[in-house]
Amino acid sequence: MSHPEEENPSGVSGRIGSGRRRLGVVVSAVVLVGAGGWFAGTQVQSPADAAASHQAPKAGPVTVAVVRQSLTASVVATGSVEFASPRPLSLAGPVGSGASASGADGEGAEQRVTKAPVAGTKIKEGDVLMTVNGRPVFALAGSVPMYRALGHGTSGDDVTQLQKALKRLGFDPGGTGGTYGQGTATAVSDWYKSEGYDAQEPSSADQQQLGTLEQAVSAAQETLLTTNSGAGEESSGDGGSSSSPSPQSSTDKQVHEIQVKSAQKSLDLANDALSSFKATYGTKVPAGEVVFLPKLPARLDKVTVKTGDIPSAQIGTVTSSDVVVQAAVPGTDAQLLRHGMTAQLTTADGKSAQGTVDVVADDTASSDGSSSATDTSATAGTDSTSGSTSGSTSDSTAAVQVRITVPDPGPLAGEAEAAVKVTIKVGASDGKVLTVPMAAIHTSSDGRARVKVERDGTVTEVHVTVGLSAAGIVEVRPDGGALKAGERVVVGE
Repeated sequence: MSHPEEENPSGVSGRIGSGRRRLGVVVSAVVLVGAGGWFAGTQVQSPADAAASHQAPKAGPVTVAVVRQSLTASVVATGSVEFASPRPLSLAGPVGSGASASGADGEGAEQRVTKAPVAGTKIKEGDVLMTVNGRPVFALAGSVPMYRALGHGTSGDDVTQLQKALKRLGFDPGGTGGTYGQGTATAVSDWYKSEGYDAQEPSSADQQQLGTLEQAVSAAQETLLTTNSGAGEESSGDGGSSSSPSPQSSTDKQVHEIQVKSAQKSLDLANDALSSFKATYGTKVPAGEVVFLPKLPARLDKVTVKTGDIPSAQIGTVTSSDVVVQAAVPGTDAQLLRHGMTAQLTTADGKSAQGTVDVVADDTASSDGSSSATDTSATAGTDSTSGSTSGSTSDSTAAVQVRITVPDPGPLAGEAEAAVKVTIKVGASDGKVLTVPMAAIHTSSDGRARVKVERDGTVTEVHVTVGLSAAGIVEVRPDGGALKAGERVVVGE
């Protein structure tokens, strides 16, 4: 049995519930749309608002802090390792009897190097540098260069040098008065023998020349005697029969006197030639067999001849065994350097040694060579003259040559021509000092240096005295104002 009246109320209730759900959905959608619109509205800017939001912030000064620290100033450059006092080396003349006509014993043959010198050799007094035609070329100490053969009768400073060298080598010449005598000749012979050579004795050509000169003297003497004898015979032939000579006799006498004078002059010339030859006859030192060097030991730096060459020009270069470093620094840096400053030298592979500044091409040091670290400071980048050195160069960028001696080269001794980093300490602060970047230094119209200090948003000027500078940092001392570490100074606007 059906009950229709009971089904109707149940259907009405379902429709009411469904309507309420639809209404809730609609309300929620409206709320979401409204919220989205509000959010979008808050993100949209007008053109004026957008331009205002992209404007740069208000400009302010660029500042850095004042720092209290120790400061060391150095000049840094690149140099090259060299040996001191280079000088050309050449022979003053022939070795042995020279390049004259060849004799049976080979003397006088063309000069040829038979043992070449060796680059890098350390030369001591008495050493044989090389041989030419089998004969030695010795090195001796002396300031006067060899310029002639030394033998009997020669005298001068070069002979004195030879005699002193012989004495140092242990061969007493019997005196050092500067005249080559028998004692010097004996010492020379003994010295050559000790080295395995024979001293240069008269050659066969010399002996022949001596004989020729002696014969010339004898012939001149004979001519003079004959001429004088003839005068005596003419005088006795007159028999004293006439107390006065005839005109013809007077003419003969004049002719005879001329003949006698001529014969006497010939004899004098022959004797002079013989004496001059004997002055260099005997044991001698040929011009090419000794090289005098101002200082020994020395170093044979470069060699320009080889075995078989004719040693007619420069045979090489000799240097002192002392090591030096040659560097070039800008003129402004060179003004800071003084004789005696210490230089640290470092090669690319880490080898190092210490040297001493010896010569600065434009040195303005005082006569006693002293200098003050603060006086040799620089204030590069400023117009202030405080703390600058005396002296100036017309072109601060022009290179100035600096020579550094190296008393104990150590590992640099074998580094000839190597590049080295040169660091020369030119000043140091007295303990910790106030420092600022050099960009913070300004110069007033009165020439005084000043810095701008930012304090509580306000910039205050403080006058300072600048001191040592290094690596873009400069020492400052407040001049009548306050300045302390931690405060900030203006380096840019």
